Amino acid sequence: MSDALLLEKQGHTAIITMNNPPANTWTVESLKLLSETVDQLNTDREIFALVLRSESEKFFCAGADLKLFADGDRSIARDMSRGFGEAFEALSNFRGVSIAAINGFAMGGGLEVALACDIRVAEEQAQMALPEAKVGLLPCAGGTQNLTMLVGEGWAKRLILLGERIKAPKAHEIGLVEELVATGESFNRALELARQAEQQSPMSIAACKQLIQNNRTQHWEAGYRLERELFVDLFFTEDQREGVNAFLEKRAPEWKNS
Repeated sequence: MSDALLLEKQGHTAIITMNNPPANTWTVESLKLLSETVDQLNTDREIFALVLRSESEKFFCAGADLKLFADGDRSIARDMSRGFGEAFEALSNFRGVSIAAINGFAMGGGLEVALACDIRVAEEQAQMALPEAKVGLLPCAGGTQNLTMLVGEGWAKRLILLGERIKAPKAHEIGLVEELVATGESFNRALELARQAEQQSPMSIAACKQLIQNNRTQHWEAGYRLERELFVDLFFTEDQREGVNAFLEKRAPEWKNS
C-alpha cells in the first residue's frame, strides 16, 4: 500500500491507517487504493474484522481537498464522486465487521467513511459534520443515505441542510456513534470490539450482515425469506458444524471461514 493508507494485520483483524497529513484528505488514488484493499481483504480467509483509524492526533479525516473543485471542473467531480462511491460501498460491503476509531475531526468524506463502517467508536473530543452545502456541494459518498438510516431524517437534515457540527457526546446521544471513549482510547476500544468479532463465526457474520443491510433496498418480507434461506445455507459450511460441536464439547471453536 502507499503511504496514504497503511495496512497491518493483527490476528484475524486488519488495521487500515489513514496517513495523508495534515488532515487525511482523500484523493482519487487513495480512494481507489481503499477499494482495492477491502477487495483483497475479502479474499483473505484469515481476516474476520477491520479497524479504520487515523495517524493524525487532530484529524480522523477531513474528506476531499476543496482545491480539487476550485475550477468547477466537472470531469474531476465525476472522478471523485465515482471514487468515493466505489471505495465506501466496498467498505460497507466488507464481509466482516468494520469499526471506525474516530479520534478527531471527521468532516465531509471523513465522516462518510466512518458511516460506511458497521460500528463507530468516537473519542470525547472528536467533532463531526457534513458541511458540503456551505461550499455549494453535497455529500456524495453515501452521507445523505447512511446518516439518515442511522439517526433519522430530522437529525440528518440538521447536519446536512443546516451544516451543523456536533461533538462526540451529541453524536453518541443521537446514535451517530455507538460508543464514546476518553481521549486516546478509540483505537484500543475498536481493537477490543474486533476481538469480540473474532469469536463469532465469520461465515455467520457475513450472512447476518447481509440480512441487516438487506432492508436498505428490500422490503421486510424479502428479508424474512432470505433469513430462512441463509440459515439453511450455513449448513453447507464447515463453521456451522464446528460451532455447534465446539459448544456441545465445551471448547472454543476454531473457525475456518469456510
